[in-house]
Amino acid sequence: MPAAWDLKPGQVIERKRLHVRFGGRTQGGIGPSAKTPNVMIFTDPVAGERYGYYDGWMPDGLFHYTGEGQYGDQRMLSGNASILNHRAEHRALRLFQGARGNVTYIGEFEVDGWYEADAPEFADGPLRKVLVFRLRPLDVASQEPVTKLGRLLEDQRAKVQPIGIEQQETEKTFVDPSREPYEAERREAKLVLALSDYLRSRGHRVGRHRILPKGETRPLMTDFYDEDLRLLVEAKGSVTRENFRMALGQLADYGRHVEADVRAILVPSKPREDLLDLADSQNVTVIWPEGKGYKSTKAGMLDWEADVTRSAIVVGEN
Repeated sequence: MPAAWDLKPGQVIERKRLHVRFGGRTQGGIGPSAKTPNVMIFTDPVAGERYGYYDGWMPDGLFHYTGEGQYGDQRMLSGNASILNHRAEHRALRLFQGARGNVTYIGEFEVDGWYEADAPEFADGPLRKVLVFRLRPLDVASQEPVTKLGRLLEDQRAKVQPIGIEQQETEKTFVDPSREPYEAERREAKLVLALSDYLRSRGHRVGRHRILPKGETRPLMTDFYDEDLRLLVEAKGSVTRENFRMALGQLADYGRHVEADVRAILVPSKPREDLLDLADSQNVTVIWPEGKGYKSTKAGMLDWEADVTRSAIVVGEN
């Protein structure tokens, strides 16, 4: 005769004892039981956030739970499938705080849909697709978000929010929070700050945007926006074809949400001719520092003086 479930929300139990009584896997985050009609899932938001797993309560009143699978794209198999199909299999979905030693029973939940997100592979590997389940509480009240992502989404009243240049958030901040910025990203940040200082000294209002597209749970972050020029800029730390292709895609993505008269790629030096042609074919301007000012492939911006080469413009000292 299977043991009747008698744990109450908030009750603490040693995980080994839990599985002796109710079955299920003794390790890992998802433990479907063959002994009792339960699927037990375990969450450790503090540890998980280091790997881009933002398990926790979200502004929609649901608990968002990342599926299992440390390598490659997660798939709807094994433990993940047991969460998705728990109702069809007549199993209760039981959520616990903690993964080892003593764990705290949060309560019973049911699946209310799922979505895909990006997260790094275990041990600082490449980005891959993870499955995130929306869990609706059945016997406990929803709680306020406490994770970094949950708090950000709660504060995001509008789809697009202006943020400061100095607010060094990136899209990777919400995908791979523990990763240190690469040297190319540091160069990008320096480029943006230098252009910001330059234009601010000339009275321009500059900033960035945080964008939350419909249905997404990870924000997008623009690099630079000049309100006076209506100039949207994506910075890259080196002049390579790969960076130009990436920047063009990012500008196309951001441009769906941020109105701009000019979209531009900011790079540390003048690109070779074919990359300038590539940007021009997409109606994208290229900007690079030169001397005490900047050059660009778009004439007529600000009070920049036209150059004879490719109609380049020079931002000179006043």
